[in-house]
Amino acid sequence: MKMIGKIGLGLGILAVCALSIHAVQDAPTDENFEKKLINDYNVYALPLPENLEFAGEPVPLNNPDIRERMDRELLVNVYWQSNGLLLFKRANKYFPQIEPLLKKYGLPDDFKYLAVAESGLEYKSSPAGASGIWHFMKGTGLEYGLEINDYVDERYNLEKATMVAAEYLKNAKNKFGSWTMAAAAYNAGVGGMNKQINRQKETSYYDLLLNDETSRYVFRILALKEMLNNPQKYGFNFREKDLYTNIPTYTVKVDTPVEDWAEWVKPYGINYKILKLHNPWLRDTFLKNSSGKVYAIEIPEKGYYQ
Repeated sequence: MKMIGKIGLGLGILAVCALSIHAVQDAPTDENFEKKLINDYNVYALPLPENLEFAGEPVPLNNPDIRERMDRELLVNVYWQSNGLLLFKRANKYFPQIEPLLKKYGLPDDFKYLAVAESGLEYKSSPAGASGIWHFMKGTGLEYGLEINDYVDERYNLEKATMVAAEYLKNAKNKFGSWTMAAAAYNAGVGGMNKQINRQKETSYYDLLLNDETSRYVFRILALKEMLNNPQKYGFNFREKDLYTNIPTYTVKVDTPVEDWAEWVKPYGINYKILKLHNPWLRDTFLKNSSGKVYAIEIPEKGYYQ
């Protein structure tokens, strides 16, 4: 037994030595390193689609400046592969919720890609303080009638935020005459766009010289639309089971103060974390509701978080 152990140990040492020698022999030399790099890793230019449109409005891709700006955003978004794949996963979860809301409130379906550009379909805040999937600033939310305080922030309520986004965008469209300009005004503000129109005597987004963020904004939306509609064309591979899905819920109405949400949810078989996942507009562990306002609390159906 001891001899067999020594033989086995010796063979193991020889195997390790052989692997080490093989690794050294296969290590890329200065001569073949460039060849291996070229053969093993490739980045391709992306052919631009012949025709693009936003909300039924054509993009003037015959203009060389427009082509370069569109090319930039397509490259940036397609080759950010990890983020792109996450967007496909989240879109499968949130688009079925957003699409009927856009229809209900009178916005073209393409505005779901504006929501993607704003927040990546995450309930988060920007460094500037814009919040929710539609990324409203607090002042804008209050101006359009959303409740925003220490206990409730309706910028995180998908239906109410979509309703406000629709109202804002339709007002901008009525003022500027196109959905493309309305989308740009969502980024720069109505006042900001109006200022540039007056300065430059142009009324088309594609003819205005704007700050870097707004000049890229609509092209980013267009790039996301193109990518999300053509996964295989741009090298994104996934199965249906890889995508995120929406958890079915039912609604419980609350018209009283709630001292402790963590206690309140116990009869429903969930915890505070799950309550917040489905009601991100709740901003604290309790609710001061002295006015008796009715709130709709979404509770996930049983069995999904067991």
